[in-house]
Amino acid sequence: MYSPLLRKNYQHFKSLIKGNSCTVIFRKLSSQEQSQVYDLVVVGGGSGGLSCAKAAAGFGKKVAVLDFVRPSAQGTKWGLGGTCVNVGCIPKKLMHQAALLGQSIKDARRFGWNIPEVNFSWEEMAVGVQGYVRSLNWNHRVQLKDKNVDYFNAKGSFVDDNTLEAVDAKGQKQILKSNKFVIAVGGRPHFPDVPGVVEHAISSDDVFWLKNSPGKTLVVGASYVALECAGFLTGVGLDTTVMIRSMPLRAFDQEMAQLVCNHMEKHGTKFLRKCHPLQIDRPNGPSGPLTVKYRNHQGKEFSDTYDTVLMATGRRPETQTLQLQNTSVQVDQSSGKILGGFDGDGEKTSAANIYAIGDVLQDRPELTPVAIKAGKLLANRLFDGSKLQMDYDKVGTAVFTPLEYGCVGISEEAAIHRFGEDNIEVYHSFYKPLEYTIPERDASQCFIKVICMREGAGKLVGIHYLGPNAGEVIQGFVTAFRAGASMTTVMRTVGIHPTCAEELVKINITKRSGLSPLVTAC
Repeated sequence: MYSPLLRKNYQHFKSLIKGNSCTVIFRKLSSQEQSQVYDLVVVGGGSGGLSCAKAAAGFGKKVAVLDFVRPSAQGTKWGLGGTCVNVGCIPKKLMHQAALLGQSIKDARRFGWNIPEVNFSWEEMAVGVQGYVRSLNWNHRVQLKDKNVDYFNAKGSFVDDNTLEAVDAKGQKQILKSNKFVIAVGGRPHFPDVPGVVEHAISSDDVFWLKNSPGKTLVVGASYVALECAGFLTGVGLDTTVMIRSMPLRAFDQEMAQLVCNHMEKHGTKFLRKCHPLQIDRPNGPSGPLTVKYRNHQGKEFSDTYDTVLMATGRRPETQTLQLQNTSVQVDQSSGKILGGFDGDGEKTSAANIYAIGDVLQDRPELTPVAIKAGKLLANRLFDGSKLQMDYDKVGTAVFTPLEYGCVGISEEAAIHRFGEDNIEVYHSFYKPLEYTIPERDASQCFIKVICMREGAGKLVGIHYLGPNAGEVIQGFVTAFRAGASMTTVMRTVGIHPTCAEELVKINITKRSGLSPLVTAC
């Protein structure tokens, strides 16, 4: 069953493509066709690749986009748009919102709303989320058609630096030639070498496309993907456990990461710390529960049963099938990522005419907006004479755990390592959101940290916010951060009252002072 939104977009799409013009988008491959020459060929139809392709087409260039979804181990596949649209940011935020609404319903009763008991339906949520994602797939195809970009639903592999072979699901081949290629294939979830994982576990490629509730779920991993998934699963009422081998949110500030986990644990998510899985079995047949054997850091072994095991143990770039050994492109052997930054161009590979953007590029933030902006800027340089490079520094981000975490700049650990503990100042404060007061919600993990240099006006080097609407709050501060704002600037700023964001400009207690960061209320 399709949502009304999807049906509306589908009808709009059919009216636009007008019969046989559909072949511009659903490009059929034939070994009988001659090779085609393009000004630009983009390998990968995710956010970054589409951004680059559409920008290049806007300059009147002949552009092709290849996108091919290799089904997950459990057979899940999806349409055009890449990870963010199909199995990442979009469905994740929508399911996170479903969980937040459950909490809002509880709060509403304390605010005077006479709300009867309600039940959550995973099936109904799935219809809405998956229908919206499919509508985005259609919209991306429409946009490519509008800009005269040829779309090949095919897997690309390089023959040489100027030649690509495209193979569709039926094995039909097409040769594409260009003097400019952009690799934007992103990454896919990586499963550890544990017996039974491939046969029985799912990943983030699967969870957003489940039509039925996953039931009692074990999430293995400590990344933001693991914690976000565990958070919304708990939030919609499922028995959820997170298994962490080492530390949560490794790339983030660890004080903030611990507070994120503390909040989740207080609100129902279970944690198995310093544990790793040994084996996954389904001893009672295909409809029975999964048995997970695992070991803790002391070497003791345990087992438990779950309806679903979700592996969130990292991602690997999709470079293996590109046949890059036929090109001049250099790849990091340990990560599988492409090396960039040659000739002073952040996206240029070691091949003179091949570029890479997004998660596939070594030492770049794995964030959708980063890939989108990098793609646009690259197209401007290639075809419009621009010299502007992508700035990968001072990029803000948010983790959509039940209590959201937003940040820009570096962690306290990184600041100490880079500048020395004596050269930085760390301001910190707990606070209580006004909207938490009447329903008496727990605010013990709502926390703000600002890291700055001690000398002069105190140039900001890191801002960390844990609380409601973290993405919205931190987005505003990212602009000031990029503009070189100081702690003096922050403390002289008049806050908007009563908001959570104003707590950041009211902050005045430092760790060095030894004073406790007392809870303040809006």
